[in-house]
Amino acid sequence: MNLSRIRKRAFSLVELMIVVAIIGVLSTLAIQGVRRYMANAKSAEARNALGTMARNAVDQYDKDKYEPPGVLAPGGTLSTLAKTFCGTAAANVPAALASVAAKKYQSNPTEWNAGTNGTGWKCLRFSVDSPQGYMYGYAATTTIDGAFTATAQGDLDGDGNPSKFEIFGKADNGDARFSPAIKETNADE
Repeated sequence: MNLSRIRKRAFSLVELMIVVAIIGVLSTLAIQGVRRYMANAKSAEARNALGTMARNAVDQYDKDKYEPPGVLAPGGTLSTLAKTFCGTAAANVPAALASVAAKKYQSNPTEWNAGTNGTGWKCLRFSVDSPQGYMYGYAATTTIDGAFTATAQGDLDGDGNPSKFEIFGKADNGDARFSPAIKETNADE
């Protein structure tokens, strides 16, 4: 067997080190991509829930159409009724951010039934049936041409640095709408 022929077929140490370095860089990039994908998938819960809350708030605003104050109601009497958003939810679900820090929280259906037909979660007709990674809140001004803010806060990695998602809505001249964008603070936390 010819020794020079064997040397021509073998890899040098430098070539092997280059291949190992390339594999290391590619695996690092893949790991970062998977981490980003996982964080985005977890925060999708908050984005979807806020979208539902905003749609429900606008639907409830538009559901009962009353005359604005100062307009004559049927029968010739002065109306004192107007369209308003659901009133502020008395409590967040869950009540404390610590309940969702690095873990899921299974809410009780009674938490989502809090309020009346004109206030809180009951008015919004919003609930989360599955274990949730975020604490949800809803606040509104119930004046004519009012506004609302729906929030989701979480601490998925439990490091004490929470993420916050917010969506805003308002009514102008009896026309209710919500922001097409969700404000995100530390979304990947």
